[in-house]
Amino acid sequence: MKEILAIIRMNKIQATKEALVNAGFPGFNAVKVAGRGQQALDAEVIQALNNHPEDTNEVLPLLAHCPRLIPKRLVSLVVPDEQVSRAVDTLIQANQTGNSGDGKIFVLPVFDSVRVRTGEVGRVAVDEMTG
Repeated sequence: MKEILAIIRMNKIQATKEALVNAGFPGFNAVKVAGRGQQALDAEVIQALNNHPEDTNEVLPLLAHCPRLIPKRLVSLVVPDEQVSRAVDTLIQANQTGNSGDGKIFVLPVFDSVRVRTGEVGRVAVDEMTG
């Protein structure tokens, strides 16, 4: 099993929910998060970090001018290994605009799962058909 974490634009959550359900992935979680991508840090900030890593009095005021955190959504779902590609493709199709900030998708291993209500463990605990 794998956990798929997708960081997406706030305005794409409805399209993402619909796409996941239509693709056969009705079970997922979504939370509001804030973060930033790979926007370049100002050269002055990088130089201060390199020259004075211990001097927060010099570096912290410079960090205040860095790009702000952007509101996003974090979508999480657990799927069997053989469904990872389909789930990732579904997330990409629902969120890809071709512009910076479309998001990121991470795939992580899941070692075990337990359904609290029944005590079922392993894949059956996340299988929607037995829920």
